[in-house]
Amino acid sequence: MKLSEKKRLQIIHAAEHLFAEQGAQQTSMDLVAQTAEVSKRTVYNHFDSKEALLYAVIENMLSQVTQDQELVYTNDKPMRDQLIDIAKSEADMLTSAPFLRIARVAFLELLQNPDMAAHLNNTKVGCMRYFETFIDHAITAKQLEVDDITFAAKQFVFQLKSFIFYPRLYGFELDAHITQDKVVEETVDMFLARYQVKSER
Repeated sequence: MKLSEKKRLQIIHAAEHLFAEQGAQQTSMDLVAQTAEVSKRTVYNHFDSKEALLYAVIENMLSQVTQDQELVYTNDKPMRDQLIDIAKSEADMLTSAPFLRIARVAFLELLQNPDMAAHLNNTKVGCMRYFETFIDHAITAKQLEVDDITFAAKQFVFQLKSFIFYPRLYGFELDAHITQDKVVEETVDMFLARYQVKSER
């Protein structure tokens, strides 16, 4: 690895730590340089603004999130079982420490930066990398009946997020009666109640 790339990673790792601890708004580029043990000039040689650095930090953190392989629709397995697999995988990612760390780093900035919010909204992670294609294939196989695939895919994921991701992000007390398995199963059953072809129920 070239020296310039090493310094770039030093800066990113220092900024990640600082942004997670005190927020991007409260972190100066001087402090980033100090923590990374490089000059302020070096920081600006790699990142011309704090926003550019924040983008790089988030992209680097996303690359470290464990994402299961893309699941492909098959006729050889019951629809419910396939959706359970997808929901479990998504739930595991949403509750993982690396993903929650990204959310905490980005959260306050997203409220003030519409461009970054739009960028992250368009960055597909977890099952959103393939779920629309999965739904489309299930429609072709006459297992699902969906008019708006994008909406249905988001509906599935947002149901999971509402119960297992946002409470953790905001630091709310988790309801002991609402287990992750329960959320997964109820999300799948609600999705099937709405979209599964009636003759196949």
